[in-house]
Amino acid sequence: MNFDEFAIRIPKIKNLPLPGEASHLKMAPQFRLEELRTARMKKNNTKKAGVMALFYPDASNRTHLLLILRKSHPKDVHSNQIGFPGGKAEKSDLDLMATALRETHEEIGVLPQKIEVVKSLSEIYIPPSNFEVHPFMGVYRKSEPFVPQESEVAALVEVGLNDFLDDSNLFTQILTTSYAENVAVPAFKLNGYTVWGATGMMLSEIRVLLQQVL
Repeated sequence: MNFDEFAIRIPKIKNLPLPGEASHLKMAPQFRLEELRTARMKKNNTKKAGVMALFYPDASNRTHLLLILRKSHPKDVHSNQIGFPGGKAEKSDLDLMATALRETHEEIGVLPQKIEVVKSLSEIYIPPSNFEVHPFMGVYRKSEPFVPQESEVAALVEVGLNDFLDDSNLFTQILTTSYAENVAVPAFKLNGYTVWGATGMMLSEIRVLLQQVL
């Protein structure tokens, strides 16, 4: 979709109710459903994080969504995975939106004041890392190159909006993870990457909202 048209339509999302858990569950693996039920009763001392779902125009003014491939770190359960720019809250952050903006600046080089935050999305709990992640939807109107943080970002994954909304990019994959073997998981196939788990669940909510205004 042309970014000018996207920018006109996207503010309508501000007034829409969040689909929340209903949209998350569409992309939740079966073992994750059981994990979440148990976690609701047990979770405490959770760590907080903020992430940014950033939409922007490419050089041809086509709308894209930015994901990143995280670098491999032995002690990070989310390393070498596809996710949004963002990260752990720091005491100096005013709130989790400030966290998302600060981390986005650190990881891809976009100044916080250049991002228009359109909507605060539904938080999601990630049991393996004990993080409660709060996603935000933002718009970046420049098509200037991103500057990935070498220590954190292995690759930028620039997903065309039309590809993101295309039903043919939804599928079920058999995966072996650190928590389960040979399990069927709902996933997105985006730019050749399999995107599932918490990122897939957050993408599902964004997709439901976009389908109502585009």
